[in-house]
Amino acid sequence: MKKALITGSAGLIGSEAARFFSERGYKIIGIDNDMRQYFFGKEASTKWNVKKLKGELKDKYSHYSLDIRDNPKIEKIFRRESPDIIIHAAAQPSHDWAAKEPFTDFTINANGTLVLLENFRKYAPEATFIFISTNKVYGDRPNQLPLVELGKRYELPQEHIYYKGIDESMSIDDSKHSLFGASKVAADILAQEYGKYFGLKTGIFRGGCLTGPAHSGTELHGFLAYLVKCVATGKKYTIFGYKGKQVRDNIHSFDLVNMFWHFHQKPRQGEVYNAGGSRYSNISVLEAIEKIEKIIGQKCDYEYKEANRIGDHIWYISDVSKFKSHYPAWDFKYDINMIVEEICRSGHF
Repeated sequence: MKKALITGSAGLIGSEAARFFSERGYKIIGIDNDMRQYFFGKEASTKWNVKKLKGELKDKYSHYSLDIRDNPKIEKIFRRESPDIIIHAAAQPSHDWAAKEPFTDFTINANGTLVLLENFRKYAPEATFIFISTNKVYGDRPNQLPLVELGKRYELPQEHIYYKGIDESMSIDDSKHSLFGASKVAADILAQEYGKYFGLKTGIFRGGCLTGPAHSGTELHGFLAYLVKCVATGKKYTIFGYKGKQVRDNIHSFDLVNMFWHFHQKPRQGEVYNAGGSRYSNISVLEAIEKIEKIIGQKCDYEYKEANRIGDHIWYISDVSKFKSHYPAWDFKYDINMIVEEICRSGHF
């Protein structure tokens, strides 16, 4: 039986990948120590998802509550399992939180990635390594675009080169990344280098807003899931800056994992892809509030704070045409309406 080693296996992308690859005959080796609860509190715990995965996948899922920074223990798993694909979804995911504990953020995001890459090189060099990076590697450079303010969103002029989305040519230099962005840049370049320097099969996916019903949404991470939770439970939601007109492209966890699957069928060495909802699936905060209110049938209790989050994007839409040109059989399954509807109906609040 083929094996998929998935870090952050109880998180949004990790659990989607576990189900996806299990359905295709893979044994799943899941690594997740619920650091999300440490970062964001009990409401963000992923323990519920571990239980769910064990119940659904049964003997096709093995769970290890390990820290990805623990090289001796990670090495034991690689030596024993020799996986066919590694999907590295574990991370400290918040740029706000990173400033509170820079050492924790960097050692998880950068050092932890190095631990996995080196064991991949030593014990599973024929495997495919998927690294989930972030659009925050571009820092706040997208905020320098000539954005136009509309009624409920910011937008780019249609004639602009990035109107259909930001592609991989945007520079990652000379911009404010947040410490989270900086630690993810380090990991992003490491994953590229293990592909290009050692000739290994590594794919780097710079995600926009990753979303879906398995998200343990919290204020500092998980935009749509947390917003739905607030509307459904009557909890006050806070909009940070930009008049609530900031735009995010949202990609469903299934569509992102399906990208990994296509890459795995014909992997490349150290290839980088922007991976978000593109023009097919994007929304502003104000537009999302309006849409969720209609579905759930109650008003969102929100407050507005003028100060935006440091390094936050005013407008970000991914251009996924590079990936589509390499893997033309891949396409989106979920648009923004389907995504919001599914999260609202999931009942995971």
